[in-house]
Amino acid sequence: MFSPNSRYAKMTTYTTRKLDGTMVTATRLPLPFAAPLLGFHRRTEGQRLDLIASHYLADATFFWQLCDANDAVVPDALAVHDLIGIPRKVNR
Repeated sequence: MFSPNSRYAKMTTYTTRKLDGTMVTATRLPLPFAAPLLGFHRRTEGQRLDLIASHYLADATFFWQLCDANDAVVPDALAVHDLIGIPRKVNR
C-alpha cells in the first residue's frame, strides 16, 4: 500500500466505522522522530522540500524526514522557514 520509503510503511492499520455506518481501514500516524541535525540549509524562494531531500538525503521521497527534523506536521508548514534543519541519516 505504501512505498518502502514512506513514513507509513511500517505502521499498523485499524478498522473504524464512519458516521454513515461504512467501515474503513485507517493507518496509525507515526510519532515524529527527530534525528540529530547535520546542519541547516538556507532555503531560497520557491525551493521545494523534495529537491532539498534529494540533495542531502539522496532520496526525494524523504522530504518527510525534513518535516520531522523541523517539527512540522505537514510539508506546507515549512514554507515559511528560511532555514531548514537537515537530519543526519539514521537507520530506523
